[in-house]
Amino acid sequence: MNFLTLQAKLRPTKEAVIDLTSDRSWTYPEWESFVNKSSYWLTRQGLACGDRLACLAKNCAELVALHFACEQIGVLFVPLNWRLSAEELHALIDDCTPRLIVGDTMANKLGLAYFDINTLSDAVSLPEGQFQPQDHRAMPSLILYTSGTTGQPKGIMHSQDTIMETTLNMTLLGQVDEHSTFLCETPMFHVIGLISCVRPALYQGGRIVISDGFQPPRTLARLMDEQLCISHYFCVPQMANALRQEPDFNPASLQNLKALLTGGAPHPAVQIRQWLNDGIPIVDGYGMSEAGTVFGMPFDIATIDTKAGSVGVPTHRIEVRLADAKGQPVANGETGEVQLKGKNLFTGIWQQPQLYAQCFTADGWFKTGDVAVKDDDDFYRIVDRIKDMFISGGENVYPTEIEGVAVKLDAILECALVGVPDDRWGEVGCLFVVAKSNQAPIKPQDILDALESSLAKYKLPKYIKMVDSLPRNGGGKVMKHQLKALFSLRRDA
Repeated sequence: MNFLTLQAKLRPTKEAVIDLTSDRSWTYPEWESFVNKSSYWLTRQGLACGDRLACLAKNCAELVALHFACEQIGVLFVPLNWRLSAEELHALIDDCTPRLIVGDTMANKLGLAYFDINTLSDAVSLPEGQFQPQDHRAMPSLILYTSGTTGQPKGIMHSQDTIMETTLNMTLLGQVDEHSTFLCETPMFHVIGLISCVRPALYQGGRIVISDGFQPPRTLARLMDEQLCISHYFCVPQMANALRQEPDFNPASLQNLKALLTGGAPHPAVQIRQWLNDGIPIVDGYGMSEAGTVFGMPFDIATIDTKAGSVGVPTHRIEVRLADAKGQPVANGETGEVQLKGKNLFTGIWQQPQLYAQCFTADGWFKTGDVAVKDDDDFYRIVDRIKDMFISGGENVYPTEIEGVAVKLDAILECALVGVPDDRWGEVGCLFVVAKSNQAPIKPQDILDALESSLAKYKLPKYIKMVDSLPRNGGGKVMKHQLKALFSLRRDA
């Protein structure tokens, strides 16, 4: 018996899933039936164990149902990033070679034959027959193509077992119970959107409310809606800031929120405390495609205030160590690479077994590529990506630190620092800045003058470039390789 079947028996009248775009809802028994019928329908389409089903669609109930259905028949579900270009999507299609492509209007850009996901409910009601559940828990059932902030995406594979571990970790860290309702707006081509925001609530007998995407006025209205009673909402920090900029923003109307969950990018302490001052826990966390949800902050406002900037603690189900360049553990307060062990870790990289092997140390720890510090209370703070750190005049420079200082300036909406070549120092910083539209124009020298009082001289950026926006991938992460390319273009122009 899977957990959907269990909840259908325990909660025969409880609403499980709401799709706001199509204005439909399912009780737990109805949702279990929909998933089982979808499983049977997929077998009627000729899909068998080991085949791939690619999906190019915005968030919808059918997308979630198909993922559950694929698990039950041993098919690998491949949600594609609809923000990619047609050329990039064709490359992913060529890589995973799906037996079937499903999608909405987003799939038109492929120019390939696909099944309209919006007709799934009608299609699954036609075949006659009874689905017989099978045990494929240890087999790969999901391929998540990484966001590709620095290069070619790779297909991260997970099984039903590893997905369940992330479900349990998020359930614990997110304090999810039968009363929880998640507003699911994070794109479901990422582990947060497809797993962390969906599985824990359904596992616990709660409810998910599916939205096709983030629109600040609409999202804010839904978070304040007493009927929806949203308890959990995940967003990246810039989305949280966008909500605060809305004219209708009223903290008193957000008291149904158990917490606002954030991740995917560094979150400056000054922005965290704005929410805390409004009485709303804003809970930073840390995770990735390869490991799902790893760290999470408590929901206690006093603790968040004290530890602002931390990503929290792991659950007891995950082993964590911080290691130096030689693979040796570092002491509290010292920087080291985050390395993990646990049943939550990915099972492979699609068609790249050698690359998968390179992701682990000789003694079996997964190398995340992220640098962190652990304090004496065992709270972790992510310092930066190893590949984003640069060395200027022999000193390590962590861009996240400089960005956190710069974004405190009233005139700066967001910023990103990258290391660029320099004849004298080897590398120096170039700070790309997006100014707030409602502030008086800010000059680069004004920014530099403000930073000088808070940063060592070697950390100060040599260049400051004003831009209209920062390039981001589908998960909201800044694509710093594009900023480096932009710097080269501007310098050579």
